[in-house]
Amino acid sequence: MAGKKSKLAAMDIGISAADRKKIAQGLSLLLADSYTLYLMTHNFHWNVTGPQFNSLHLMFMGQYTEQWNALDLIAERIRALGFPAPGTYQEFHRLASIKEVEGVPKANEMVAHLVKAQEAVARTARKLFPIVDAANDQPTADVLTQRIDVHEKTAWMLRSLLEE
Repeated sequence: MAGKKSKLAAMDIGISAADRKKIAQGLSLLLADSYTLYLMTHNFHWNVTGPQFNSLHLMFMGQYTEQWNALDLIAERIRALGFPAPGTYQEFHRLASIKEVEGVPKANEMVAHLVKAQEAVARTARKLFPIVDAANDQPTADVLTQRIDVHEKTAWMLRSLLEE
């Protein structure tokens, strides 16, 4: 039937449209921070040098691979709530709380930047919990819990590298 638009049934998953919108907006912030962290970690993987090269190169690869897989979970949750997921550098730059690192820092500076970025993503996820709890949105709460756990654990491991 050319020319006819299909009409989707109204969404009724037990979460109001207003709450779904607030949650999707919060998840969009999380997606932007997560993508920025992914890109930072991958950049550092490519550019790390020095005596810790091998261990950091491999560690960063494990971290950016985990992060890459998490991006889909976050974006797909936004879509399941009925909203488009941000997906451009311009949108990510506007939404992210993490600022890009210019140039190529030394290895320990890379680690310090990653600690701050991991903690920032955990904070972004945690800020969304009150809205998610009030809306009784367990699937999003599950995503947030998983992400906070990963980012706090990764920040701890990275921070341990900076201790004397």
